[in-house]
Amino acid sequence: MNTTPAIQNSNRILTAPARPSTARLTLLLAGPALLFSSCMPMMATGTAAKTYSLNFADQTYSSGTTTVNGQAVAYRAYENVVYVQHPEDAAYESMNIYVPEAYFQGQPVGTYTAQTAPIFLPNQIGGYSPALPGTLEAGGLGGMGLAAGGVAPTVTGTASPAATPAATTPAATAPAADAAPAGAPAASTPNAAQMSLARGYIVASPGARGRSSKNAAGEYIGKAPAAIVDLKAAVAYLRANDAVMPGNAERIISNGTSAGGGLSALLGATGNNPDYAPYLKALGAAPARNDIYAVSAYAAITDLDHADTAYEWLFNGVNTYTSMNITVNNGVVTRTQVPGTLTDAQINVSNDLKAMFPGYLNSLALKTGDTALTLDAQGNGPFKTYVASLVQASAQRALDAGTDLSQVSYLTIQNGKVTGVDFDAYVKAAGRQKTPPAFDGLSLENPENEEFGTRTVNTRHFTDYSQQHTAVSATQAEALTVKMMNPMYYIGDVQTKPAAHWRIRQGTADRDTALAVPVILGTKLSNLGYDVDLALPWNQGHGGDYDLDQLFTWMDKVVAQ
Repeated sequence: MNTTPAIQNSNRILTAPARPSTARLTLLLAGPALLFSSCMPMMATGTAAKTYSLNFADQTYSSGTTTVNGQAVAYRAYENVVYVQHPEDAAYESMNIYVPEAYFQGQPVGTYTAQTAPIFLPNQIGGYSPALPGTLEAGGLGGMGLAAGGVAPTVTGTASPAATPAATTPAATAPAADAAPAGAPAASTPNAAQMSLARGYIVASPGARGRSSKNAAGEYIGKAPAAIVDLKAAVAYLRANDAVMPGNAERIISNGTSAGGGLSALLGATGNNPDYAPYLKALGAAPARNDIYAVSAYAAITDLDHADTAYEWLFNGVNTYTSMNITVNNGVVTRTQVPGTLTDAQINVSNDLKAMFPGYLNSLALKTGDTALTLDAQGNGPFKTYVASLVQASAQRALDAGTDLSQVSYLTIQNGKVTGVDFDAYVKAAGRQKTPPAFDGLSLENPENEEFGTRTVNTRHFTDYSQQHTAVSATQAEALTVKMMNPMYYIGDVQTKPAAHWRIRQGTADRDTALAVPVILGTKLSNLGYDVDLALPWNQGHGGDYDLDQLFTWMDKVVAQ
């Protein structure tokens, strides 16, 4: 492990060098009574009545050092900073903020200063479960969101291990070219938070409520849209305190994996939209903007109300599966593959859902260049060809990096060039992981069913199909709640300010959601003029933060624009 924390003292914050906006500084230092007087919510049953200060100048810090690639980096840690006045769960509605010590000495770090340093905002969310703020010592900030429904353990000082590809995948033994091989040890590799500090970023890791969160009265307090509301409140806190803390709140970059990747994308797609305003006001969030500058999303579980149809568009006809049983013991993640075969009833569901996908896809009017990305009733067409071309491009990058792909039967390679992909053969080789419906379970058995519960009802359906075909007595989530958890509804909305820059990654060996999902998200954004870096890293399974050098190179590039 490359972290050697050395906590030295605890003091009141020393205000960072003054920013040009002295009016904002005066307003913030006047205290929360002046700045936040309009945010007085009605308290929920069973919550404490304590009101928390939203003035960063009230925070204390501890000093420490961490070692990154042999270089000692001194920092100040402001931990357990509650980011709303009236949290429903203060332990989770808080964040940990880490600042390079150099900024308090008037010194730059690389090309950044206390005024210009970007703010890296990694979340710890996995499976839409509650997530505490990430800590610098534990590592793995933003790096270990598992498949929806999995536990998000702490992976100390390592790149996140990815799910092992199915044994039938011809490329299973080939190392990834643009990603760490699945499960590769990397004990000497700095985690995202450490690298952030070494490169001069401010790290702000917010916690958030999740689907199993309860208050003292036994009510569920983390159902949708609680997690995204919490992340927005954290951004609003940073923006409201921009004048009295180091870092540039106009350069906030979110990062997350799996469900955390989906929420990172949702945060970037929904900036300042009024749908969330009542929820933010009820918590006493800072009355500041909640848009962010850029998004990093790994293996994003998103577009949930269309994810079932996308999954069956990809895997229909693959009637065997290998599900992943994930256990965590003392921080050690164990993945056990459990094989199975779809029943006749499940095959019928798969057929139904596949037939629904072309209508949704075609309604989006996506394009690449002058080509309309459409599908016919059988699920074939330019969109399928485009997804195959992204797999081909991934294979080419791997080949160029020296990966031996000669045994990958679904690729055609001539003279060092990948000239073709048998996409159907690729899908069969990748293998199915989930049974249909993959997300909105007919018996309300999936984590996403819990995500769409209420304060008093644990699970609900969130698609018309599953509600109509439910195997148990069930109700359906309101359309607005479903909308608020899906970035696709907000991209292009005139009341919304989406992030300007997007980095979207899903590995070719990731079977937790369909490749169509990130491709749709990235293409929609690109079509509307946003800067999108979309790639499908070769043979990478479900995980994130496996390419930190490339991630931070991208971040440095976009913050300079």
